[in-house]
Amino acid sequence: MNELKYFLGADHGGFELKEKIKKKLFGKGLEVEDLGTDSNESVDYPDFAERVARKVVSEKGKGILVCGTGIGMSVAANKVPGAIATLVFDENTAKMSRNHNNSNILCLGARTTDSEKALHLVDVWLSEAFEGEKKEGLRHKKRVEKFSEIEKKFFK
Repeated sequence: MNELKYFLGADHGGFELKEKIKKKLFGKGLEVEDLGTDSNESVDYPDFAERVARKVVSEKGKGILVCGTGIGMSVAANKVPGAIATLVFDENTAKMSRNHNNSNILCLGARTTDSEKALHLVDVWLSEAFEGEKKEGLRHKKRVEKFSEIEKKFFK
């Protein structure tokens, strides 16, 4: 069984899709912690992006964030050092976000991606692995390590 913990977060625009994703993850027997929001009432997405990103980094888990477009969540989550939040919109971006970028947070847009497709993208993202540990993927590892090098320039 997968030992990773998955952290979920959404704003009001992503609440309903987050609930569907949560049900899917529980159905797969995964350990899930829902960090909100808990309704369709208006909230500020950066609060949930930060909450999820901090948990993902500190507990070495994975996260899924949902807002209207996924853009705001990905921008806010990437402000947390160690977070690699990627906005995906099709099967290829879901695969590449894991294979080449070692994404630890998946971001989705509830108003830009229908729920059936979004749930498929979750499956794709969950099934993919970082290629940086393979000999042929060392270039990806080197590039991902540069993410941390950039962060260190600003967060000393």
